[in-house]
Amino acid sequence: MKLLFLGDVMGRSGRAAVTARLPKLRADWALDFVVVNGENATSGAGLSAEHAKAILAAGADCITLGDHAFDQKDMMSFIETEPRILRPLNFARTAPGKGSRVYTAPGGRKVLVAQVLGQVFMKRPFDDPFSAIDGALRAHPLGGAVQATIVDIHCEATSEKMGMGHWCDGRASLVVGTHTHVPTADAMILTGGTAYLSDAGMCGDYNSIIGMEKLEPMRRFVTGMAKDRFTPAAGEATLSGVYVETDDATGRATKLRMVRLGGRLEQAAPQ
Repeated sequence: MKLLFLGDVMGRSGRAAVTARLPKLRADWALDFVVVNGENATSGAGLSAEHAKAILAAGADCITLGDHAFDQKDMMSFIETEPRILRPLNFARTAPGKGSRVYTAPGGRKVLVAQVLGQVFMKRPFDDPFSAIDGALRAHPLGGAVQATIVDIHCEATSEKMGMGHWCDGRASLVVGTHTHVPTADAMILTGGTAYLSDAGMCGDYNSIIGMEKLEPMRRFVTGMAKDRFTPAAGEATLSGVYVETDDATGRATKLRMVRLGGRLEQAAPQ
């Protein structure tokens, strides 16, 4: 199976990059399943129903969220009606929506997608992500109930992301980190056959400070004082993520390539 995961969509620039490029990528790369993290797609904080519909219409099979899952209030109700959107498994016991779901890819193949929030350096304590993801993986074993499994670990610490990768090794096709908006260079296939990347980066303007216009973040760093709200940078976005090919019989990764298209970080497309 050919899988594509795109990192955090950041504001209008990131949305434009996804809606402009994803339809052609699906066709050119013959993609079977696409997951997009939409955590910051609306004004840099959360995802609105309108913007979710645009990302899905562009070719995403599933949208994952994160710690800003419900910053846009209409998502509280929209997520209950749209099964292609997932909030973190361990967000809150009373949160609407689901944190994992099995989807159907071409040929009737089944794909499990799950997202968890990390605990290290996060603003509030979330439930244990390791036990949360363990339950989802046990319920849908790779190479049995599902032909592919994608895990989005949304957190700050690379060590916690790496821990999740090894915890899921052999039980997931891909474990990929989101949240920090900075792409890492450690793409690898672990010993058990799980593709891993600490952070997919963002779909946004990299002439910025993690996707925000530079002036206000710089002011706060230098003076320690806030003057204005953060505003998403509006320059040309780089589409950032990871491409994975898997063996349908086992669900294990056979090929892994980082994706950087457009903007300041463009590189060659996966071969």
